[in-house]
Amino acid sequence: MAEFNGKQPAYLQIADEFKAKIREGKTAPGEKLPSESELMAQHGVSRTVARQAISRLREDGYAISHQGKGSFAALPGDTASTQHSPEFEQISQFLTEVRGDVRRLTERMEQLEDLVRQQSKER
Repeated sequence: MAEFNGKQPAYLQIADEFKAKIREGKTAPGEKLPSESELMAQHGVSRTVARQAISRLREDGYAISHQGKGSFAALPGDTASTQHSPEFEQISQFLTEVRGDVRRLTERMEQLEDLVRQQSKER
């Protein structure tokens, strides 16, 4: 089970751990990453945290997921150059922006929940 530092959310710490392993070559591009269930067991976290960690890896280009097969390690920008339609590129950009918005909202929710917990303890 991982020791979390409390300075950043657990899902970011898990994602950062995998990013480092991929950059250092300890996890090779194309290698299967742990499933949500495996991350839950290894790190003692909820399914939501495990799902967020994998999602973060995908967003940052460190994982590629295939439905029914799992997620696999990748290096950002290491994909074969593929031509996409302008519509595809526009939708991809929009999705990236939405993911960023969701990430910021998640972090803000965690801050607010921490504040509520602190105030509850003070009463």
